[in-house]
Amino acid sequence: MNSVLKGALFVALGSSCYGMLTTFVKLAYKEDFTVYEVTFAQLFIGFIGLIVLNFFLKKSNRPEETKAVRNRSRLYLVLSGTSLGFTSIFYYLAMETITVSVGIVLLMQSVWIGVVFDIVVNKVKPTKQKILSVILVLTGTVLAADILTKNQSVNGIGLFYGFCAAISFAATIITSSRVSLQYHSITRSKWMILGGLIVATIFTAFTFGGEFDLGIFKLWGPVLALFGTILPPLFLTSGMPKINVGLGAIISSIELPVAVMMGYFVLGEQQNYIKWIGILMILSAIILMNYKKAAR
Repeated sequence: MNSVLKGALFVALGSSCYGMLTTFVKLAYKEDFTVYEVTFAQLFIGFIGLIVLNFFLKKSNRPEETKAVRNRSRLYLVLSGTSLGFTSIFYYLAMETITVSVGIVLLMQSVWIGVVFDIVVNKVKPTKQKILSVILVLTGTVLAADILTKNQSVNGIGLFYGFCAAISFAATIITSSRVSLQYHSITRSKWMILGGLIVATIFTAFTFGGEFDLGIFKLWGPVLALFGTILPPLFLTSGMPKINVGLGAIISSIELPVAVMMGYFVLGEQQNYIKWIGILMILSAIILMNYKKAAR
């Protein structure tokens, strides 16, 4: 039991790090840093940090394989990591025009997007449980985004980028759960972050307009890298083996309320009971989709 509790705590900490990330991005924007500076700095510093962490991995965690197999596996991880880069770019573009709470709710659309992917690509027939979960997510999104409130102005471009981020995030979840599983998760994270960094570098090269504020590397770059690419793999790697996948998915949903509360307490974003009802509906959908796995 102590092992399970410890695992649950680590997973909660890792997910909470992700929940805090968006608020830090908003704070960086307030200091006039741009999307490309924030994205590039986070992935670049995060990649360097993961390289350092990999040096501390035991050799027993490194699979024995030929050079050709190793190079192919790394290539697959880098390619799958490109969706991670697109997720960061789209999500941080969305954060320029929408609130933290709306942004994290949009990102959570990856829950039902993954279900649709299974139906279309894998030809998996959806269960009543999954259908109900999708309905809860969609309904909860309408409430949590406060779309029905009179005089509520939600930026259309921000919604579009947020939804694109959700699609990219769903792709990241799907690929990361299937590609090169023989590696330690920190090693896998390193190569996937490299894929994201390549995308961010190309994005930066075409959008930065000749000026890049190196001040992003003083504070917000390291903070974003720590909470977005370094600490989460460490916590999740330590915690997930101690609990099952279903329980891990349920505990990971703590990212949503953490993000909303950070937006409220740090940024002063307004919340109301309708938004919280929507958030609870989304959390309920995640629990509904995973409670059978959690009970095993």
